[in-house]
Amino acid sequence: MKLSYLEKAIAASRVGTPAAIATNLSSGQQSLIEGGEVTGNLAVDDTIRSGLTKAFVEDRSTTIETPSGAVFIEVFNPALRCFIVGAVHIAQPLARMAAMLDYRVTVIDPRTAFATDARFPEIELSTEWPDEALQRLKPDKRSAVITLTHDPKLDDPALAEALKSQAFYIGALGSRKTHAGRLRRLAELGFKEADVARIHGPVGLNIGAISPAEIAVAILGQVTSVLRSDRLKEREAA
Repeated sequence: MKLSYLEKAIAASRVGTPAAIATNLSSGQQSLIEGGEVTGNLAVDDTIRSGLTKAFVEDRSTTIETPSGAVFIEVFNPALRCFIVGAVHIAQPLARMAAMLDYRVTVIDPRTAFATDARFPEIELSTEWPDEALQRLKPDKRSAVITLTHDPKLDDPALAEALKSQAFYIGALGSRKTHAGRLRRLAELGFKEADVARIHGPVGLNIGAISPAEIAVAILGQVTSVLRSDRLKEREAA
């Protein structure tokens, strides 16, 4: 593997651009795929592009068979990130579980009595207002935003910023009645029905969860389902 390709792939993933290095295991020909650009002497045909798409979706490197021989695709996806708005009880197991799933977790809450290292050890904390924090953190296609406070002063600005982003998942805790009121307020801010349809509310899978840990499981189950939706569709079609 060319060191320059490796360095560029790592650098791209760090700034949020998916990258991969494709290597023909017989000829040694190799190319760097960074976003939509291809650099190198390995021609990236439809077979390789299909393999790249699948590798990015499944978030793992793979070897595929092509007319010119086996090609190893090494994936450098940007890190998964999870932004949790509200340092409440549910946020504690949710942050820990998300970190175990390799998300870079940030808990956002301007209430410094709740957002403490003692309650969230080894988790990044932000005591900014949620909209300001999300403006700085810039959620992308590999980001999930989850609001938990039930407080419109905190949740609504966060959801407004999330809807302006490419976050793959947006979820908000609360009853159906609470969520209906939330949607009305967002509509008053100018968001269309198609925009707010991106919000999963009430948040999480309907598994009858009661405890904070169970609710965290329900939320992360739904986040994972959305993240892997392309893979699920592929399985259903098989």
